[in-house]
Amino acid sequence: MDGGTLERRYDEVLREAQYLRGHCHHLELELRMCRPALYRADRKNERLEQRLEKVLAENKMLKQKLADLSGSEQSKRGASPRPFVKANIPSKPARIPGRKKGHPAALRPMPEVIDVQETVALPVDTLGKPCCPECRSQLNEVETHQRYVEELIPSKVVTTCYHTTSGWCPCCRKRIESRGENQPPAVDLPHAQLGLNAISTAMVMRVCYRLPFRQITRLFQQLPGLKISPGAIVKQIKRCGKWLQKQYRRLKWAIRAAGVVHADETGWRTGGKNGYLWTLSTADMTLFHVDHSRSAKVIAELLGEAFGKDGQTLVSDFYSVYDQFDGPQQKCLTHLLRELRETVAQRPELSSHALFVRCKRLVQDMLRLKKRRGRLKAAQYWRRVQRLEQRLKELASQRFNDPDTDRLAKRLNKYQTKLTTFLHKKEVDGTNNAAERALRPAVVMRKITGGSRSAEGAKAWAIVASVMRTAEQQGKDVLESIKTLLKAEWSGKETALLTELPPLDSS
Repeated sequence: MDGGTLERRYDEVLREAQYLRGHCHHLELELRMCRPALYRADRKNERLEQRLEKVLAENKMLKQKLADLSGSEQSKRGASPRPFVKANIPSKPARIPGRKKGHPAALRPMPEVIDVQETVALPVDTLGKPCCPECRSQLNEVETHQRYVEELIPSKVVTTCYHTTSGWCPCCRKRIESRGENQPPAVDLPHAQLGLNAISTAMVMRVCYRLPFRQITRLFQQLPGLKISPGAIVKQIKRCGKWLQKQYRRLKWAIRAAGVVHADETGWRTGGKNGYLWTLSTADMTLFHVDHSRSAKVIAELLGEAFGKDGQTLVSDFYSVYDQFDGPQQKCLTHLLRELRETVAQRPELSSHALFVRCKRLVQDMLRLKKRRGRLKAAQYWRRVQRLEQRLKELASQRFNDPDTDRLAKRLNKYQTKLTTFLHKKEVDGTNNAAERALRPAVVMRKITGGSRSAEGAKAWAIVASVMRTAEQQGKDVLESIKTLLKAEWSGKETALLTELPPLDSS
Protein backbone atom coordinates (compact mmCIF):
# COMPACT_ATOMS: atom_id res chain seq x y z
CA MET A 1 0.00 0.00 0.00
CA ASP A 2 1.57 3.46 -0.97
CA GLY A 3 1.65 6.57 1.14
CA GLY A 4 -1.34 8.27 -0.51
CA THR A 5 -3.64 5.41 0.27
CA LEU A 6 -2.62 5.35 3.90
CA GLU A 7 -3.16 9.06 4.22
CA ARG A 8 -6.65 8.80 2.76
CA ARG A 9 -7.46 5.91 5.05
CA TYR A 10 -6.17 7.86 8.04
CA ASP A 11 -8.39 10.82 7.18
CA GLU A 12 -11.47 8.56 6.94
CA VAL A 13 -10.79 6.99 10.34
CA LEU A 14 -10.21 10.40 11.84
CA ARG A 15 -13.50 11.78 10.49
CA GLU A 16 -15.35 8.67 11.70
CA ALA A 17 -13.81 9.00 15.15
CA GLN A 18 -14.82 12.68 15.31
CA TYR A 19 -18.38 11.76 14.29
CA LEU A 20 -18.59 9.00 16.89
CA ARG A 21 -17.22 11.31 19.62
CA GLY A 22 -19.82 13.90 18.75
CA HIS A 23 -22.64 11.33 18.67
CA CYS A 24 -21.47 9.87 21.99
CA HIS A 25 -21.44 13.36 23.54
CA HIS A 26 -24.94 13.92 22.24
CA LEU A 27 -26.12 10.61 23.76
CA GLU A 28 -24.49 11.47 27.08
CA LEU A 29 -26.37 14.77 27.17
CA GLU A 30 -29.67 13.01 26.29
CA LEU A 31 -29.06 10.38 28.98
CA ARG A 32 -28.31 13.09 31.52
CA MET A 33 -31.62 14.74 30.67
CA CYS A 34 -33.61 11.40 30.84
CA ARG A 35 -31.98 10.14 34.02
CA PRO A 36 -34.52 11.81 36.41
CA ALA A 37 -37.42 10.44 34.36
CA LEU A 38 -35.90 6.98 34.39
CA TYR A 39 -35.46 7.20 38.13
CA ARG A 40 -39.09 8.18 38.62
CA ALA A 41 -40.27 5.38 36.30
CA ASP A 42 -38.17 2.85 38.18
CA ARG A 43 -39.64 3.92 41.52
CA LYS A 44 -43.18 3.78 40.08
CA ASN A 45 -42.51 0.27 38.76
CA GLU A 46 -41.42 -0.85 42.23
CA ARG A 47 -44.59 0.59 43.78
CA LEU A 48 -46.79 -1.13 41.18
CA GLU A 49 -45.05 -4.44 41.78
CA GLN A 50 -45.66 -4.14 45.53
CA ARG A 51 -49.32 -3.27 44.94
CA LEU A 52 -49.71 -6.22 42.57
CA GLU A 53 -48.32 -8.59 45.20
CA LYS A 54 -50.78 -7.19 47.76
CA VAL A 55 -53.76 -7.56 45.39
CA LEU A 56 -52.74 -11.13 44.55
CA ALA A 57 -52.55 -11.98 48.25
CA GLU A 58 -56.01 -10.46 48.90
CA ASN A 59 -57.42 -12.32 45.88
CA LYS A 60 -56.05 -15.59 47.19
CA MET A 61 -57.53 -14.95 50.64
CA LEU A 62 -60.96 -14.09 49.18
CA LYS A 63 -60.94 -17.22 47.03
CA GLN A 64 -60.21 -19.29 50.13
CA LYS A 65 -63.09 -17.64 52.02
CA LEU A 66 -65.40 -18.28 49.10
CA ALA A 67 -64.39 -21.92 49.02
CA ASP A 68 -64.95 -22.20 52.78
CA LEU A 69 -68.44 -20.72 52.49
CA SER A 70 -69.68 -22.63 49.48
CA GLY A 71 -67.83 -25.92 49.94
CA SER A 72 -66.12 -27.89 47.29
CA GLU A 73 -69.22 -29.94 46.41
CA GLN A 74 -71.41 -26.88 45.98
CA SER A 75 -68.74 -25.21 43.89
CA LYS A 76 -68.70 -28.19 41.53
CA ARG A 77 -72.49 -28.05 41.18
CA GLY A 78 -72.38 -24.29 40.62
CA ALA A 79 -74.47 -23.54 43.73
CA SER A 80 -74.66 -20.02 45.10
CA PRO A 81 -72.45 -19.35 48.12
CA ARG A 82 -75.30 -17.59 49.91
CA PRO A 83 -76.83 -19.94 52.51
CA PHE A 84 -80.42 -18.83 51.90
CA VAL A 85 -80.33 -19.63 48.16
CA LYS A 86 -81.23 -23.20 47.31
CA ALA A 87 -78.99 -25.10 44.95
CA ASN A 88 -80.25 -25.84 41.47
CA ILE A 89 -81.72 -29.30 41.00
CA PRO A 90 -79.62 -31.35 38.57
CA SER A 91 -81.37 -31.66 35.25
CA LYS A 92 -82.83 -35.06 34.45
CA PRO A 93 -83.91 -36.58 31.16
CA ALA A 94 -87.39 -35.50 30.18
CA ARG A 95 -90.05 -38.07 31.09
CA ILE A 96 -93.49 -38.24 29.58
CA PRO A 97 -96.05 -37.92 32.39
CA GLY A 98 -98.65 -40.58 33.02
CA ARG A 99 -98.62 -44.36 32.87
CA LYS A 100 -96.57 -46.31 30.37
CA LYS A 101 -98.12 -47.59 27.18
CA GLY A 102 -100.13 -50.76 27.64
CA HIS A 103 -101.33 -50.00 31.18
CA PRO A 104 -105.05 -49.48 31.77
CA ALA A 105 -106.23 -45.93 32.20
CA ALA A 106 -106.61 -44.55 35.74
CA LEU A 107 -110.22 -43.32 35.75
CA ARG A 108 -112.65 -42.39 38.49
CA PRO A 109 -114.36 -45.40 40.08
CA MET A 110 -118.03 -45.99 39.39
CA PRO A 111 -120.29 -44.54 42.12
CA GLU A 112 -121.77 -47.11 44.47
CA VAL A 113 -125.04 -45.25 45.15
CA ILE A 114 -127.21 -43.37 42.63
CA ASP A 115 -129.13 -40.57 44.38
CA VAL A 116 -130.94 -38.99 41.42
CA GLN A 117 -132.28 -40.56 38.22
CA GLU A 118 -132.83 -38.10 35.38
CA THR A 119 -133.84 -38.84 31.79
CA VAL A 120 -132.51 -36.55 29.06
CA ALA A 121 -134.50 -36.99 25.79
CA LEU A 122 -133.69 -35.97 22.24
CA PRO A 123 -136.12 -33.74 20.29
CA VAL A 124 -138.71 -35.58 18.15
CA ASP A 125 -140.06 -34.88 14.71
CA THR A 126 -143.69 -34.73 13.56
CA LEU A 127 -143.89 -38.53 13.66
CA GLY A 128 -142.68 -38.67 17.29
CA LYS A 129 -139.29 -40.13 16.30
CA PRO A 130 -135.95 -38.86 17.71
CA CYS A 131 -134.40 -36.34 15.37
CA CYS A 132 -131.26 -34.21 15.06
CA PRO A 133 -131.59 -30.94 17.03
CA GLU A 134 -129.79 -29.04 14.24
CA CYS A 135 -131.18 -30.29 10.90
CA ARG A 136 -134.30 -32.03 12.27
CA SER A 137 -133.46 -35.26 10.38
CA GLN A 138 -134.76 -38.50 11.82
CA LEU A 139 -132.04 -40.52 13.64
CA ASN A 140 -131.23 -44.16 12.95
CA GLU A 141 -129.77 -46.80 15.29
CA VAL A 142 -131.02 -45.03 18.41
CA GLU A 143 -129.37 -46.21 21.66
CA THR A 144 -129.68 -45.36 25.34
CA HIS A 145 -126.74 -44.63 27.65
CA GLN A 146 -125.99 -44.07 31.33
CA ARG A 147 -123.73 -41.10 32.11
CA TYR A 148 -122.74 -40.64 35.76
CA VAL A 149 -121.99 -37.19 37.20
CA GLU A 150 -120.87 -36.63 40.79
CA GLU A 151 -121.82 -33.18 42.03
CA LEU A 152 -121.79 -31.17 45.23
CA ILE A 153 -125.01 -29.86 46.74
CA PRO A 154 -124.74 -26.16 47.66
CA SER A 155 -124.69 -25.95 51.45
CA LYS A 156 -126.96 -23.68 53.41
CA VAL A 157 -127.36 -22.55 56.99
CA VAL A 158 -129.96 -24.52 58.98
CA THR A 159 -131.09 -22.96 62.24
CA THR A 160 -132.51 -25.33 64.85
CA CYS A 161 -134.47 -24.16 67.86
CA TYR A 162 -134.22 -26.64 70.73
CA HIS A 163 -137.22 -26.43 73.10
CA THR A 164 -135.62 -27.50 76.37
CA THR A 165 -136.84 -27.82 79.93
CA SER A 166 -134.86 -26.92 83.06
CA GLY A 167 -135.36 -27.29 86.78
CA TRP A 168 -133.54 -26.80 90.08
CA CYS A 169 -132.04 -29.94 91.66
CA PRO A 170 -131.97 -29.60 95.47
CA CYS A 171 -129.47 -32.48 95.76
CA CYS A 172 -126.91 -31.29 93.19
CA ARG A 173 -127.61 -27.66 94.08
CA LYS A 174 -127.71 -26.53 90.44
CA ARG A 175 -130.17 -26.03 87.61
CA ILE A 176 -130.52 -29.01 85.25
CA GLU A 177 -131.58 -28.45 81.63
CA SER A 178 -132.40 -30.93 78.91
CA ARG A 179 -130.11 -30.93 75.85
CA GLY A 180 -130.27 -32.39 72.33
CA GLU A 181 -127.73 -34.89 71.07
CA ASN A 182 -126.10 -32.42 68.65
CA GLN A 183 -126.73 -29.34 70.79
CA PRO A 184 -123.58 -27.70 72.24
CA PRO A 185 -123.58 -26.64 75.89
CA ALA A 186 -125.46 -23.36 76.26
CA VAL A 187 -123.33 -20.20 76.40
CA ASP A 188 -123.81 -16.47 75.65
CA LEU A 189 -127.59 -16.81 75.97
CA PRO A 190 -130.01 -15.90 74.52
CA HIS A 191 -127.99 -15.43 71.29
CA ALA A 192 -127.61 -18.21 68.73
CA GLN A 193 -124.63 -20.59 68.93
CA LEU A 194 -122.59 -22.44 66.35
CA GLY A 195 -123.67 -26.05 65.87
CA LEU A 196 -121.68 -29.27 65.87
CA ASN A 197 -120.97 -29.28 62.13
CA ALA A 198 -119.92 -25.63 62.07
CA ILE A 199 -117.59 -26.03 65.05
CA SER A 200 -116.00 -29.22 63.74
CA THR A 201 -115.54 -27.79 60.23
CA ALA A 202 -113.90 -24.64 61.60
CA MET A 203 -111.50 -26.77 63.69
CA VAL A 204 -110.51 -28.85 60.67
CA MET A 205 -109.96 -25.75 58.54
CA ARG A 206 -107.79 -24.15 61.19
CA VAL A 207 -105.71 -27.12 62.39
CA CYS A 208 -105.57 -29.56 59.49
CA TYR A 209 -105.56 -27.09 56.59
CA ARG A 210 -103.86 -24.25 58.52
CA LEU A 211 -106.10 -21.48 57.21
CA PRO A 212 -105.97 -18.02 58.82
CA PHE A 213 -109.02 -16.99 60.79
CA ARG A 214 -110.16 -14.41 58.25
CA GLN A 215 -109.89 -16.96 55.44
CA ILE A 216 -112.17 -19.28 57.40
CA THR A 217 -114.72 -16.53 57.91
CA ARG A 218 -114.71 -15.81 54.15
CA LEU A 219 -115.24 -19.48 53.32
CA PHE A 220 -118.20 -19.70 55.70
CA GLN A 221 -119.63 -16.52 54.22
CA GLN A 222 -119.18 -17.61 50.58
CA LEU A 223 -120.12 -21.30 50.77
CA PRO A 224 -122.98 -21.83 53.27
CA GLY A 225 -123.66 -18.13 53.85
CA LEU A 226 -122.87 -18.27 57.59
CA LYS A 227 -121.64 -15.01 59.12
CA ILE A 228 -118.96 -15.55 61.76
CA SER A 229 -116.16 -13.36 63.08
CA PRO A 230 -112.49 -14.37 63.51
CA GLY A 231 -112.83 -13.86 67.26
CA ALA A 232 -115.67 -16.36 67.37
CA ILE A 233 -113.45 -19.01 65.80
CA VAL A 234 -110.75 -18.31 68.38
CA LYS A 235 -113.34 -18.73 71.11
CA GLN A 236 -114.54 -22.03 69.66
CA ILE A 237 -110.98 -23.37 69.53
CA LYS A 238 -110.54 -22.59 73.21
CA ARG A 239 -113.86 -24.25 74.03
CA CYS A 240 -112.88 -27.34 72.02
CA GLY A 241 -109.58 -27.43 73.87
CA LYS A 242 -111.49 -27.71 77.17
CA TRP A 243 -113.92 -30.27 75.78
CA LEU A 244 -111.11 -32.50 74.41
CA GLN A 245 -108.87 -32.21 77.46
CA LYS A 246 -109.77 -35.72 78.67
CA GLN A 247 -108.84 -37.18 75.30
CA TYR A 248 -105.56 -35.29 75.50
CA ARG A 249 -104.78 -36.87 78.86
CA ARG A 250 -105.69 -40.29 77.48
CA LEU A 251 -103.24 -39.75 74.62
CA LYS A 252 -100.50 -38.78 77.08
CA TRP A 253 -101.04 -41.92 79.15
CA ALA A 254 -101.20 -44.12 76.06
CA ILE A 255 -97.92 -42.69 74.71
CA ARG A 256 -96.23 -43.25 78.06
CA ALA A 257 -97.17 -46.92 77.84
CA ALA A 258 -96.10 -47.29 74.19
CA GLY A 259 -93.09 -49.41 73.30
CA VAL A 260 -91.36 -46.86 71.01
CA VAL A 261 -91.76 -43.07 71.33
CA HIS A 262 -90.26 -40.43 69.03
CA ALA A 263 -89.60 -37.02 70.62
CA ASP A 264 -88.63 -33.68 69.14
CA GLU A 265 -89.08 -29.95 69.68
CA THR A 266 -89.09 -26.73 67.66
CA GLY A 267 -89.61 -23.03 68.23
CA TRP A 268 -93.09 -21.61 68.89
CA ARG A 269 -93.88 -17.98 69.75
CA THR A 270 -96.69 -17.23 72.19
CA GLY A 271 -97.82 -13.66 72.69
CA GLY A 272 -94.73 -12.37 70.89
CA LYS A 273 -92.36 -14.28 73.19
CA ASN A 274 -90.19 -17.18 72.15
CA GLY A 275 -91.19 -20.63 73.34
CA TYR A 276 -91.12 -24.23 72.17
CA LEU A 277 -93.45 -26.81 70.71
CA TRP A 278 -92.76 -30.35 71.94
CA THR A 279 -94.07 -33.46 70.24
CA LEU A 280 -94.27 -37.12 71.22
CA SER A 281 -95.16 -39.52 68.44
CA THR A 282 -95.78 -43.24 68.08
CA ALA A 283 -96.96 -45.32 65.15
CA ASP A 284 -100.61 -44.29 65.68
CA MET A 285 -100.61 -41.40 68.20
CA THR A 286 -99.16 -37.90 68.43
CA LEU A 287 -99.08 -35.45 71.33
CA PHE A 288 -98.25 -31.73 71.06
CA HIS A 289 -97.30 -29.51 73.98
CA VAL A 290 -96.48 -25.77 73.95
CA ASP A 291 -94.16 -24.54 76.68
CA HIS A 292 -92.01 -21.49 77.31
CA SER A 293 -89.11 -23.69 78.40
CA ARG A 294 -86.85 -26.19 76.66
CA SER A 295 -85.50 -27.66 79.89
CA ALA A 296 -85.32 -31.29 80.93
CA LYS A 297 -88.29 -31.06 83.29
CA VAL A 298 -90.69 -30.47 80.38
CA ILE A 299 -89.97 -33.78 78.66
CA ALA A 300 -89.82 -35.49 82.06
CA GLU A 301 -93.34 -34.29 82.83
CA LEU A 302 -94.61 -35.39 79.42
CA LEU A 303 -93.14 -38.90 79.49
CA GLY A 304 -93.22 -39.46 83.24
CA GLU A 305 -90.43 -40.44 85.58
CA ALA A 306 -91.03 -44.17 85.05
CA PHE A 307 -90.61 -44.03 81.27
CA GLY A 308 -88.02 -46.48 80.01
CA LYS A 309 -87.94 -48.67 83.12
CA ASP A 310 -90.31 -51.17 81.48
CA GLY A 311 -88.23 -51.38 78.32
CA GLN A 312 -89.77 -48.49 76.33
CA THR A 313 -87.43 -47.02 73.72
CA LEU A 314 -87.02 -43.29 73.18
CA VAL A 315 -85.95 -42.09 69.73
CA SER A 316 -84.61 -38.52 69.61
CA ASP A 317 -81.85 -36.27 68.37
CA PHE A 318 -78.68 -35.50 70.34
CA TYR A 319 -80.25 -32.85 72.59
CA SER A 320 -78.99 -33.55 76.11
CA VAL A 321 -82.38 -33.32 77.89
CA TYR A 322 -83.30 -36.77 76.56
CA ASP A 323 -80.31 -38.37 78.30
CA GLN A 324 -82.06 -38.30 81.69
CA PHE A 325 -84.09 -41.44 80.90
CA ASP A 326 -82.52 -44.74 81.90
CA GLY A 327 -84.26 -46.96 79.35
CA PRO A 328 -82.95 -47.86 75.89
CA GLN A 329 -82.63 -45.00 73.44
CA GLN A 330 -81.92 -44.54 69.75
CA LYS A 331 -80.28 -41.38 68.47
CA CYS A 332 -81.26 -40.12 65.04
CA LEU A 333 -78.68 -41.12 62.45
CA THR A 334 -80.05 -38.55 60.01
CA HIS A 335 -79.02 -35.79 62.42
CA LEU A 336 -75.54 -37.30 62.56
CA LEU A 337 -75.24 -37.32 58.77
CA ARG A 338 -76.56 -33.76 58.65
CA GLU A 339 -73.94 -32.60 61.12
CA LEU A 340 -71.22 -34.24 59.03
CA ARG A 341 -72.43 -32.35 55.94
CA GLU A 342 -72.65 -29.02 57.76
CA THR A 343 -69.15 -29.40 59.22
CA VAL A 344 -67.71 -30.24 55.80
CA ALA A 345 -69.54 -27.24 54.29
CA GLN A 346 -67.80 -24.97 56.82
CA ARG A 347 -64.45 -26.70 56.44
CA PRO A 348 -64.11 -28.30 52.99
CA GLU A 349 -60.69 -29.70 53.81
CA LEU A 350 -62.40 -32.22 56.12
CA SER A 351 -64.32 -33.83 53.26
CA SER A 352 -61.54 -36.39 52.80
CA HIS A 353 -60.75 -36.79 56.52
CA ALA A 354 -60.72 -40.37 57.75
CA LEU A 355 -63.29 -39.76 60.51
CA PHE A 356 -65.86 -38.15 58.20
CA VAL A 357 -65.44 -40.71 55.44
CA ARG A 358 -65.57 -43.72 57.76
CA CYS A 359 -68.42 -42.33 59.89
CA LYS A 360 -70.60 -41.61 56.85
CA ARG A 361 -69.94 -45.07 55.42
CA LEU A 362 -70.65 -46.68 58.81
CA VAL A 363 -74.02 -44.93 59.22
CA GLN A 364 -75.07 -45.85 55.69
CA ASP A 365 -74.08 -49.48 56.28
CA MET A 366 -76.15 -49.62 59.47
CA LEU A 367 -79.24 -48.20 57.80
CA ARG A 368 -78.79 -50.54 54.85
CA LEU A 369 -78.42 -53.57 57.12
CA LYS A 370 -81.66 -52.65 58.93
CA LYS A 371 -83.57 -52.68 55.63
CA ARG A 372 -82.16 -56.12 54.76
CA ARG A 373 -82.91 -57.71 58.13
CA GLY A 374 -85.91 -59.67 56.87
CA ARG A 375 -83.95 -61.12 53.94
CA LEU A 376 -80.92 -62.32 55.94
CA LYS A 377 -80.58 -65.34 58.16
CA ALA A 378 -80.44 -64.66 61.87
CA ALA A 379 -76.83 -65.80 62.34
CA GLN A 380 -75.65 -63.81 59.34
CA TYR A 381 -77.51 -60.71 60.49
CA TRP A 382 -76.10 -60.75 64.03
CA ARG A 383 -72.54 -61.30 62.75
CA ARG A 384 -72.87 -58.16 60.67
CA VAL A 385 -74.29 -56.26 63.65
CA GLN A 386 -71.25 -57.22 65.72
CA ARG A 387 -68.88 -56.08 62.98
CA LEU A 388 -70.66 -52.72 62.71
CA GLU A 389 -70.53 -52.22 66.47
CA GLN A 390 -66.82 -53.03 66.44
CA ARG A 391 -66.23 -50.48 63.67
CA LEU A 392 -68.13 -47.90 65.69
CA LYS A 393 -66.09 -48.64 68.80
CA GLU A 394 -62.79 -48.29 66.97
CA LEU A 395 -63.88 -45.05 65.31
CA ALA A 396 -65.12 -43.51 68.57
CA SER A 397 -61.87 -44.28 70.43
CA GLN A 398 -59.63 -42.31 68.04
CA ARG A 399 -58.41 -38.72 68.50
CA PHE A 400 -57.14 -36.46 65.72
CA ASN A 401 -55.95 -33.23 67.47
CA ASP A 402 -58.61 -31.24 65.63
CA PRO A 403 -61.55 -29.52 67.40
CA ASP A 404 -64.27 -30.59 64.94
CA THR A 405 -63.12 -34.16 64.43
CA ASP A 406 -62.49 -34.71 68.14
CA ARG A 407 -65.93 -33.28 68.97
CA LEU A 408 -67.62 -35.76 66.64
CA ALA A 409 -65.46 -38.61 67.92
CA LYS A 410 -66.44 -37.80 71.50
CA ARG A 411 -70.10 -37.77 70.48
CA LEU A 412 -69.74 -41.21 68.92
CA ASN A 413 -68.08 -42.43 72.09
CA LYS A 414 -70.76 -40.92 74.36
CA TYR A 415 -73.71 -42.34 72.43
CA GLN A 416 -72.03 -45.53 71.27
CA THR A 417 -74.72 -47.85 72.62
CA LYS A 418 -77.53 -45.48 71.58
CA LEU A 419 -76.60 -45.49 67.90
CA THR A 420 -77.19 -49.22 67.30
CA THR A 421 -80.36 -49.86 69.34
CA PHE A 422 -82.45 -50.04 66.17
CA LEU A 423 -80.32 -52.95 64.96
CA HIS A 424 -81.29 -54.99 68.03
CA LYS A 425 -84.99 -53.99 68.17
CA LYS A 426 -87.01 -54.67 65.07
CA GLU A 427 -89.73 -52.13 65.89
CA VAL A 428 -87.26 -49.24 66.37
CA ASP A 429 -86.25 -46.98 63.48
CA GLY A 430 -82.74 -45.59 63.08
CA THR A 431 -84.02 -42.06 62.39
CA ASN A 432 -86.36 -39.63 64.11
CA ASN A 433 -88.38 -39.00 60.95
CA ALA A 434 -91.67 -39.88 62.69
CA ALA A 435 -91.38 -36.91 65.07
CA GLU A 436 -90.21 -34.59 62.30
CA ARG A 437 -93.16 -35.58 60.11
CA ALA A 438 -95.49 -34.83 63.01
CA LEU A 439 -93.87 -31.41 63.49
CA ARG A 440 -93.89 -30.44 59.84
CA PRO A 441 -97.59 -29.34 59.68
CA ALA A 442 -97.05 -27.35 62.86
CA VAL A 443 -93.99 -25.66 61.38
CA VAL A 444 -96.02 -24.68 58.30
CA MET A 445 -98.72 -23.38 60.65
CA ARG A 446 -96.09 -21.33 62.50
CA LYS A 447 -94.85 -19.79 59.24
CA ILE A 448 -98.40 -18.77 58.29
CA THR A 449 -99.63 -17.46 61.65
CA GLY A 450 -96.42 -16.66 63.55
CA GLY A 451 -97.48 -18.75 66.54
CA SER A 452 -100.18 -18.13 69.15
CA ARG A 453 -101.53 -14.92 70.68
CA SER A 454 -102.00 -16.27 74.20
CA ALA A 455 -101.00 -19.19 76.39
CA GLU A 456 -104.65 -20.31 76.57
CA GLY A 457 -104.91 -20.33 72.79
CA ALA A 458 -101.61 -22.21 72.43
CA LYS A 459 -102.76 -24.87 74.87
CA ALA A 460 -106.11 -25.27 73.12
CA TRP A 461 -104.42 -25.54 69.71
CA ALA A 462 -102.04 -28.21 71.02
CA ILE A 463 -104.95 -30.28 72.37
CA VAL A 464 -107.04 -30.05 69.19
CA ALA A 465 -104.00 -30.65 66.95
CA SER A 466 -103.02 -33.74 68.97
CA VAL A 467 -106.48 -35.27 68.59
CA MET A 468 -106.71 -34.51 64.87
CA ARG A 469 -103.19 -35.73 64.11
CA THR A 470 -103.89 -38.98 66.00
CA ALA A 471 -107.15 -39.55 64.13
CA GLU A 472 -105.33 -38.97 60.83
CA GLN A 473 -102.58 -41.44 61.80
CA GLN A 474 -105.16 -44.10 62.59
CA GLY A 475 -106.84 -43.68 59.21
CA LYS A 476 -110.06 -42.25 60.66
CA ASP A 477 -112.15 -39.46 59.20
CA VAL A 478 -110.92 -36.40 61.10
CA LEU A 479 -114.16 -34.44 60.83
CA GLU A 480 -116.35 -37.34 61.98
CA SER A 481 -113.89 -38.16 64.78
CA ILE A 482 -114.11 -34.62 66.13
CA LYS A 483 -117.90 -34.77 66.01
CA THR A 484 -117.97 -38.10 67.85
CA LEU A 485 -115.59 -36.91 70.57
CA LEU A 486 -117.47 -33.63 71.09
CA LYS A 487 -120.85 -35.36 71.35
CA ALA A 488 -119.39 -37.86 73.83
CA GLU A 489 -118.00 -35.04 75.97
CA TRP A 490 -121.24 -33.06 75.86
CA SER A 491 -123.22 -36.09 76.98
CA GLY A 492 -120.72 -36.94 79.75
CA LYS A 493 -119.74 -40.30 78.24
CA GLU A 494 -116.28 -41.80 77.90
CA THR A 495 -115.13 -43.04 74.51
CA ALA A 496 -112.11 -45.09 73.41
CA LEU A 497 -112.23 -43.85 69.83
CA LEU A 498 -108.51 -43.02 69.67
CA THR A 499 -107.01 -44.97 72.58
CA GLU A 500 -107.63 -48.35 74.15
CA LEU A 501 -106.92 -47.25 77.70
CA PRO A 502 -109.67 -47.64 80.31
CA PRO A 503 -111.82 -44.54 80.90
CA LEU A 504 -110.14 -41.85 82.98
CA ASP A 505 -111.71 -39.92 85.83
CA SER A 506 -112.18 -36.17 85.60
CA SER A 507 -109.36 -35.37 87.99
